[in-house]
Amino acid sequence: MTDDVYDRQGFGKETGMGARPALLLIDFVNGFADPEMLGGGNIAQAIAASRPLLHFARSSNWPVAHSRITFAADGADKNPFCAKVPALAALTASNPARQVVDALAPAAGELVVDKTVPSAFFGTALTQWLISRGVDSVVVAGCTTSGCVRASVVDAMSWGFRVTVAKDCVGDRAKAPHEANLFDMEQKYADVVPFSAIAKQFGRA
Repeated sequence: MTDDVYDRQGFGKETGMGARPALLLIDFVNGFADPEMLGGGNIAQAIAASRPLLHFARSSNWPVAHSRITFAADGADKNPFCAKVPALAALTASNPARQVVDALAPAAGELVVDKTVPSAFFGTALTQWLISRGVDSVVVAGCTTSGCVRASVVDAMSWGFRVTVAKDCVGDRAKAPHEANLFDMEQKYADVVPFSAIAKQFGRA
């Protein structure tokens, strides 16, 4: 079995969470909630499952950050990401599809990161924002698991944060890439656990 190779080579160890976690919600916007635009699969379920996670983070006084893809209306910042997925170019500042879904709308004091690439860290103020708040670990929810979630998880780990993926709070438009990337992230970059395990760790189960 494939799992045996990873076990034998020592992959998949737990890193745990630190004393000062933050919540990062990746691209839970209207366009990705719409199966006719950029959504589908289990993204709707991930959005619903993220509501108690967001409430938990807020009630625990965690820093909370949201990301959303935002391109210029005149196409000035189009890039290879747009070339691969042309529909992304429609996510401009004036398009409601680019807004965070109402169920997870940002509150006052929460960071909203606009980006034109998969990672919420690349070319944004997110890293410094987390560091300035003393964050040592990041809990990640969002979509898609195989795309912007994975890219953000890898970058979070690369910046030295311990990363936990709330596996019931991430979604993708297809089952196979969702499950494959959960497996791969758990082996190399992050702990992958349900929200209930995160709440239990902090004595709030």
